Amino acid sequence: MAQNFIQCDREQAFLLPPSLREWLPEDHLAWFVLDTVARLDLEAFFAAYRADGHGRAAYDPSMMVSLVLYAYCTNVRSSRAIERHCRQDIAYRVITANVVPDHATIARFQVRHQQSLADLFTSVLRLCAKAGLVGSGVVAVDGTKVTASASSDSNVDYDRIAREIIAQTIATDEAEDEQHGDARGDELPPELQTEAGRREWLARELARDQAEDEPGDSAPTDPTEGFDAELIGPNGRRGWLREAHRQLEQQRWLTAEPISRSRADRLRLAAGCLEDGLEAECRGNSAYEAMREQRRLHDKRRLGGPTKPYTPPPIPAGEVNVTDPDSRRMKGNRRYIQGYNAQAVVNEQQIAIAAEITTAAGDFSQLGPMVETALDELQHAGVTDKPSVVVADAQYWNEQHMDTLIAGHGIPVLIPPDGGKREGERPGWTGGRFSFMRRVLTTELGKELYGKRQTSIEPVFGHTKHNRQIYRFNYRGRRAVRTEWRLVLISHNLTKLHRHQLATAGP
Repeated sequence: MAQNFIQCDREQAFLLPPSLREWLPEDHLAWFVLDTVARLDLEAFFAAYRADGHGRAAYDPSMMVSLVLYAYCTNVRSSRAIERHCRQDIAYRVITANVVPDHATIARFQVRHQQSLADLFTSVLRLCAKAGLVGSGVVAVDGTKVTASASSDSNVDYDRIAREIIAQTIATDEAEDEQHGDARGDELPPELQTEAGRREWLARELARDQAEDEPGDSAPTDPTEGFDAELIGPNGRRGWLREAHRQLEQQRWLTAEPISRSRADRLRLAAGCLEDGLEAECRGNSAYEAMREQRRLHDKRRLGGPTKPYTPPPIPAGEVNVTDPDSRRMKGNRRYIQGYNAQAVVNEQQIAIAAEITTAAGDFSQLGPMVETALDELQHAGVTDKPSVVVADAQYWNEQHMDTLIAGHGIPVLIPPDGGKREGERPGWTGGRFSFMRRVLTTELGKELYGKRQTSIEPVFGHTKHNRQIYRFNYRGRRAVRTEWRLVLISHNLTKLHRHQLATAGP
């Protein structure tokens, strides 16, 4: 009797079209992502396309959103890798209904809908809340350094940027001389070569400028305008300079632009970053000197002691990365990296309830903003209960932020004054709030509450970096990196929600 095997005939043609429903089991993650996207509000995605249907047909935004989310859930973030999976992976073919978007289309979709993709974080968090995974309890705040899509060797100072820009300008002039010959190449257009044409153009432009000008646009005469001396506190000149740089960083978030591929454009952007930093330093220094002068004339009791004279440098100091000017050189776990500080707030169920990135290497100024962001996310997700306790490591010790959370929101904060590797108390950090916090953390309840930090947020970062191998951003620029980080934690929440539903469904 011949051996009995299941037939394997690759030449057999399908007599009937196959059904995608038969390709994957019902509890597969791909079906879960499709069902989840069907429940999300995608109006912002559809609004980006023409309503009259004219033009070349585009891929369905709901399909593209499903593809991006499923790709992140399966740790595939490269657009070329996503295209490759769309050709050979059955789950991806189910997601795309057997069509194959090319990698350029996938990349352009993520760039075009950058903000809308980042906003999906709240929508997914709302689904987690409906499933009972989000509620009041202990939340942990922490950050992790993630490498940027840039090399530390690309950090250069202002002098080197200027030399390279000048070299490029000389090369451009030589190329134009060869192209235009004796002509300048910048001759006026025909309509401006006559006196009458120039007068007409000038009158038109002046009329436009007068229409755009509004009263009250003059620069403030008070150097301390925009600075709150009470908020800065008794930190001296350093506090005022730090506040000026904080305002600059806030303005950069509001005016963030995509990073250009052109090196010439990136050189000018990098030079502008250094120049803006010097301008902010000069503004903060002028405001500090004006504040001291006002106190000298009106309130000498608050003047304080003499300060050491300081004059900002004539040219910008420091370095900036010409590949990704928004990235910074930071100290990671074992070495320095060129990257971003990725922040997150996680609850006891290991659900991320806030995800942001910052270009500041330290976590000192992140406690208040991250908890405020988490409260906003919870409110938009329909969660009315506030966290009962906020826990963070010693790097988040900021008394001003802690007081705001306690007084403004009624949320107690547990942060050890001393780092985990330090033996004994930090020098100078004795008495008062420091001793009180140490006593609280030595109680049974304090140990139990603070111990939840290590079992909530640390596994999320460990799983993201070690298991998912996400230790480097693929995009450049603060807004693109923010979207990428939020997509990483969106996919984390989706997979947690999927496993939760499988566990509660029963046999």
